[in-house]
Amino acid sequence: MRINETSQAEAAVRSALNTIRVERAALEVLADTLLTAPMREAFARTVAAIAATKGRLIVTGMGKSGIIGRKIAATMTSTGTPSLFLHPGEASHGDLGMITGDEVVLAITWSGETTELGDLIAYCHRFAVTLIVATARVDSTAGRAATVCLPLPHVDEACPNRLAPTSSTTLQAVLGDALAIALVEQRGFSTSDFLTFHPGGRLGARLTTVAQLMGKAEDMPVVRVGASLMEATIEMSHKRYGATAVVDAAGQLVGVFTDGDLRRSFAAQHLHEPIEAHMTPNPLAVEADTLSIDALRLMNAEAVTVLFVCAGRRPIGALHMHDLLRAGVA
Repeated sequence: MRINETSQAEAAVRSALNTIRVERAALEVLADTLLTAPMREAFARTVAAIAATKGRLIVTGMGKSGIIGRKIAATMTSTGTPSLFLHPGEASHGDLGMITGDEVVLAITWSGETTELGDLIAYCHRFAVTLIVATARVDSTAGRAATVCLPLPHVDEACPNRLAPTSSTTLQAVLGDALAIALVEQRGFSTSDFLTFHPGGRLGARLTTVAQLMGKAEDMPVVRVGASLMEATIEMSHKRYGATAVVDAAGQLVGVFTDGDLRRSFAAQHLHEPIEAHMTPNPLAVEADTLSIDALRLMNAEAVTVLFVCAGRRPIGALHMHDLLRAGVA
């Protein structure tokens, strides 16, 4: 780089670091505020109101606060709290009809004096709709009108002119995340619940269970104790897993014979030796409800490419690393 370009690059990095540090400091202030009685009580009341509602959470806000509101509504919806975003400018032109007495409204407004929220606030009062307002001015029009007011702390914006919303919108977004996670924990929203709302993409793949990806019994290579090395090799060759389960008379998994074991058995006197002499005893196995991502971690940690899926110790399926790759887990 030229000297001028270098100095510009350094200045850009210094600016970025300053922005991060200012916003990090703002989050520390928010955490301290949550420890105060007014914010603790308001936060707890907000979580209780949203959890108890029979309807949806309606999130609203104007400008940058509205953008944050859309994100909060999306996070809530994907974590078990049915939500939608209502643009305050559209609310006065018919969209107020989506708010019923069963709804809870969350309004995001830093100043508390957002003009476009006026009709929506009046509507909430008229029909006794629970109105939660997150604002830095509890004595504002919106703050005073709220059923519950979440008092956001006054913080410095990272903008050098102290004008562009930066730290303030960070606080709003984190507050929304805090509410969403508190609701997740209160409801006991599980991994399987999360999968219901996220069936697509890599995230959905990682939340599948091995039962959804494994080869079933008819595709699973298996021989009984007492089978010969040749019989085990033929069984393994007929199936695609590069391994075969070895089960006892009760059908329980006692060993596994793999391609690697076959290579190591070439020194055998003859192919009629019992498989017990060549198998790996007490092999790794997982249950059917094991998450695919956990099975992948186990495979990587133990340097294996196939796992047998068991009910108790009885094998019911087989999972190959290729199954995880095809599903997009890895």
